[in-house]
Amino acid sequence: MEVQLKKCYVAMLAPAILGFIVVIAARKFSALDMGAVGSLQRFTAPVLFALSFACGVAFPLLFRTLFVHKNRHEKRIPEDVLFRFERNTLYIALITPYVCLVGFFLEIPRFHLVGSLLASFYAVYYFYPSRKRIQYERRIFRAK
Repeated sequence: MEVQLKKCYVAMLAPAILGFIVVIAARKFSALDMGAVGSLQRFTAPVLFALSFACGVAFPLLFRTLFVHKNRHEKRIPEDVLFRFERNTLYIALITPYVCLVGFFLEIPRFHLVGSLLASFYAVYYFYPSRKRIQYERRIFRAK
């Protein structure tokens, strides 16, 4: 399960990192002109800010709460059910770097961009499928 989750993690995160590199390179060589999109910043910045915290913190917490509630009477959780839960949580949490990438591309104000970046760092760090974290989840949900 750990190897599969790490492959999923890298597959989800790599395009976002590549996107940041492309946007930075395009700005460095002045190939990116954001003059036409400047008027959208006022409206999109708070939306992207809220969406990044929702995807990075709130939705995974809600998803976990619903999973626990659904399985509250179970003595043991099957390994494949726990795997699907962990994979879906990764999918939800790793939307955050993409939201941050959109904000970075649109050059939203620094406050909103830094907040989105912090939410992205939190999601990328907290939901990394380490061996210790997976063992902890197995122990909590008594997966076998």
